[in-house]
Amino acid sequence: MIFLELVLQNFGPYAGRQVINLDPRIEDNPHPIILLGGMNGGGKTTLMDSIRLALYGQRAQCSTRGNLSYNDFLNQCVNSKANPAEKTRVELLFEHIEDDKPVKYRIVRTWEKNPKDGKDSLGILGDDDTWPVESLMNTWDDYIENLLPLGISNLFLFDGEQVRNLAEQESPPQIVIEAIRGLLGLQLPDKLALDLEVLVNRKRKELADTQDLNTLQEIETRLLKQQADYQFTEQELASLKNQVEELENIQQEAWNKFVSEGGKIASDRSLLEQQQKEKHQAAETIRESMCQLAAEVLPLALIPHLLSQVQAQGAKEFRHQQVQLARDVLIERDKRLLQWLKELTITSEQVEKIQSFLTEDADNLYAVPSQAEAPWLLADEESLSQLDNIRYHLQNAKVSAKQQLANLKNLEEELIVLARQVQTAAEPEAYQKLRAAVDEAQNQVVQAKANYETTRRTLAELAETIEKTKTELREYTDKNIDKKNREHIITSATKVQETLKVFREKLTLRKLNKLEEEVKNCFLYLLHKSDLVFRIAIDTNTFALSLFDFEGKPVPKHRLSAGEKQLLAIAFLWGLAKVSGLRLPVAIDTPLARLDSSHRQNLVEKYFPAASHQVILLSTDTEIGKKEVEMLRSNEAIAREYLLQYNSATRQTTVLENKYFY
Repeated sequence: MIFLELVLQNFGPYAGRQVINLDPRIEDNPHPIILLGGMNGGGKTTLMDSIRLALYGQRAQCSTRGNLSYNDFLNQCVNSKANPAEKTRVELLFEHIEDDKPVKYRIVRTWEKNPKDGKDSLGILGDDDTWPVESLMNTWDDYIENLLPLGISNLFLFDGEQVRNLAEQESPPQIVIEAIRGLLGLQLPDKLALDLEVLVNRKRKELADTQDLNTLQEIETRLLKQQADYQFTEQELASLKNQVEELENIQQEAWNKFVSEGGKIASDRSLLEQQQKEKHQAAETIRESMCQLAAEVLPLALIPHLLSQVQAQGAKEFRHQQVQLARDVLIERDKRLLQWLKELTITSEQVEKIQSFLTEDADNLYAVPSQAEAPWLLADEESLSQLDNIRYHLQNAKVSAKQQLANLKNLEEELIVLARQVQTAAEPEAYQKLRAAVDEAQNQVVQAKANYETTRRTLAELAETIEKTKTELREYTDKNIDKKNREHIITSATKVQETLKVFREKLTLRKLNKLEEEVKNCFLYLLHKSDLVFRIAIDTNTFALSLFDFEGKPVPKHRLSAGEKQLLAIAFLWGLAKVSGLRLPVAIDTPLARLDSSHRQNLVEKYFPAASHQVILLSTDTEIGKKEVEMLRSNEAIAREYLLQYNSATRQTTVLENKYFY
């Protein structure tokens, strides 16, 4: 299937008639990418919605529709500057293979403001664009379901935000799971099983008498109601799940606001004030201790040189005193020696020489001390000892004072931080509002979760009730129906259903095994870290992805960066497209949101040219910038380029052909 042309007339911001050629072939040479550039709010999403609207009409899952009725949605799509006499028009020309031949059809949907019956007018034109194909106009919904089923369309027509949401979730949402089942053909066994059950019920009615028929009809009616209730409850459960997720986001936003605007600090105000009081008291204690130090020996630390001088002078004078004492002792000894020598038989001349030597020797020994300055300190030994004690205590006091000053500085810095925290705390009135917002958000989350759990239990009970009713239906049939030929059909159908159950399980495993390999290959192809993942496993029920490294150990998804998660989601979609075997166009709105440069380059170089035979890219100037577009051009991957030029004054968008931002 190939989209060849899109025509918009007075649709959204597109005033007048504007034609976009989407054919990826240039002179029969394929260039897969159709590049459309536009700023945010310039009409990219509207263009994507126009493709969905052309294909599916009232069933289209357009991003801007929300909860609007189809009539209101069509009115919303009419250009605000359009002439009331002109109709709004969307045309999509496409080509696909039918009976081994290429055929073209042009889908035309037109409407005016407040359309009749709240619907558009549908026309399907054949190859010559003139004669309407009546047979297709009446059965168009069935026809397009065979080409591009609505359930899987979001896997081929998607936007970057959808990829980001898919990347952040542990398992795909229910709508994506159903699309995956359809894409892999896993719904066919279920449909066949359902058809067999219809056949069996028909045969039961044929076999039963009037009373049996009434009983069977009562059981079947009950079963249908239970199944309808189950479907309704299942949808309600999905809605409640979305509601819980939205309320959890609101709760997180309220908490973030509570923290950022000082609510959390305000709740801790009393604790902060107590800490301030304790640290003030500790600081005051240190100041008192330092005052005590200042009242003792610490002031002497201001005259360290004088203390050293006094100590040196005391030691000098003490040595001088010792020298004087020693001299007096020696002189007395010399006198006794001379007296003794005189008593010996030594001549007086010799005694005089000895005496002269001793006198000269004494004078030489004490010549230096005698020349020293006169003592002025006059300190005794005890005073000098006290001076040493003072210096010892002074050193200890200096160490203690230094430590206490450091402690005091730390305390003062902590007091400054605490004061700032107290200043940033919200005022009581603001705190009450912030606290009330957080409490309300929490209460809403709790209530929503309670509703979700109640609905989940109701759904489980309904499933159990349905199984009991089915069992009752089978047992009633077994007891009251005896005709062998039709019993054989019922018995055979039951066996076929069991076989289908086994077939479905094996088909699921086979498809998922192939899908796991394709997703892994695509992920590693897009990723620049080839050693991150060795194997990818897909859960058979939830289709959740599990990653394993080369040692067989799980790789938690939170270890992946935001860009790697998006590449994993894109690899998942790419792998699904490959395994399905369907040759369908791929359209991507804002494809490179939140990707870093290396991941962006891998996606531009490896994914876009290979995603499909036709890839429609709707990008801003920052996503596919100058570097990326030049890379695609050099690889001859781009067939056509358009610029969606938005005029903010007129709020109109004009499609410029053969132009891009760069």
